Amino acid sequence: MSDKAHPLDPTPWDVPRAESHREQALEDRIADSSVLAYRVAYGVLRCREDAEDVAQEAFLRAFRCRHDLRDRERFRCWMVRITWRLALNRQRSRRRRERRERIAAGEETRRCSSGESLLVGSESRRRLSRAIEALPEKLRLVLVLSAIEERPIREVATLLDLPEGTVKSRLHLARRRLMEALS
Repeated sequence: MSDKAHPLDPTPWDVPRAESHREQALEDRIADSSVLAYRVAYGVLRCREDAEDVAQEAFLRAFRCRHDLRDRERFRCWMVRITWRLALNRQRSRRRRERRERIAAGEETRRCSSGESLLVGSESRRRLSRAIEALPEKLRLVLVLSAIEERPIREVATLLDLPEGTVKSRLHLARRRLMEALS
């Protein structure tokens, strides 16, 4: 093997420039995913403030762990998984905290209802909101991404790392449960 550099190998002064370009591309992808991360977090937590916190935390974690991402084309899927896991952790933590507070205070505490306060105008919208909240998390997330965010089934499947058939069946089941709850 020769010591001569290959003509396509980057020169030493090109490496920082290429790294800087990759960092900027990652920052752009994170910024482009902000609405998606918020929607995923809100789909789990149903609380605007908590969803904003989780989305922000997901951005920070994605940036810190950017070197762990093997396939840059799957960034959105990776971001959804980070957000989903953080939202579930937040929800579990909130439930434990509420349980401790109820025990300490001896009374029922109120859940975060910021999302509901936005829908006060119409009784049917309130009923719909409650029906969506009552859905299991895996059905709610598919419904939020597909029906509310209007993302194609294929993209939802990619984002959640699920087969398209699973996404379709979860969406069908979520819609059926909503119809039953609203009838």
